[in-house]
Amino acid sequence: MSTSEQMHALLSLVQWLSPAFPTGAFAYSHGLEQAIAAEDITTEQDLEEWLSDILACGAGWNDAVLMACALRGEALEELSDIARALAGSMERLRETEEQGAAFTEARAGMTGELAGSLPLPLAVARAAQGLALPDLQVIALFLHSFAANLVSAAVRFVPLGQAAGQRVLAALHPLIGILAERALLATREDLASSAFRADLGAMAHETMDVRIFKT
Repeated sequence: MSTSEQMHALLSLVQWLSPAFPTGAFAYSHGLEQAIAAEDITTEQDLEEWLSDILACGAGWNDAVLMACALRGEALEELSDIARALAGSMERLRETEEQGAAFTEARAGMTGELAGSLPLPLAVARAAQGLALPDLQVIALFLHSFAANLVSAAVRFVPLGQAAGQRVLAALHPLIGILAERALLATREDLASSAFRADLGAMAHETMDVRIFKT
């Protein structure tokens, strides 16, 4: 692949993972809204710790492993069933399915390629297989997009200043790099979640009287 082709492929991936791509990511908080309402997250430090746990011990890690499996060519239908089973609540399942469907529809509108809906990390992995980018790069940028969306939600709802939000996101960069490297060597047997407080928050969000976010 030439340098210009690599640049084009990278820009395509960045476009798909940007806030401008119409997946509706701005409408989902991954249970963060409940955690903020319960005052589990009130400061910049709280947010960094919460997101670190989700990335390393929750959906972030599992999404990274599922992406790595998909990028290696494992059966998407089987991985999709696993992804749905790993969703810890009705809203978490809706979050990954609705964003995955929106991602697939948006790409179809761009390219004319029709494909069945998949949970978001697998939908992105399927699309990225045609880019010939390093798997590490795809996984790391996906995790960064995931974290950035949650930082944006916290900036609006805690609220935190924009500078504080960007400090949190920058502080997560080393962890994102480590997780992406680990996921490259991971298999389905490495899938696991222990972010129980975040899972409980996502469940409690379903019964909040007033909600800004879908999850």
